[in-house]
Amino acid sequence: MMTTDIEMLDEKLALIQWISTVDDFSVIERIKKIREEETEDWWNSISVEEKESIEKGIIDADNGNVVQHSEVRKLYEKWL
Repeated sequence: MMTTDIEMLDEKLALIQWISTVDDFSVIERIKKIREEETEDWWNSISVEEKESIEKGIIDADNGNVVQHSEVRKLYEKWL
């Protein structure tokens, strides 16, 4: 479902209004946790293996060890 800017603003305002009435501190803590998770750098949330794989890919690309997109598509087109 596509959300318009007006609908998004309405939802935000409804949440702000609701949060202003919340009296349960545990609810506030859960909202804060969601906010922290949303602003956390994704690099800090991936595994060491994933980081190593990304770093290896960057080194390969820097050294010119790449395959053209069109060649990769040819290899995998039966699954695309």
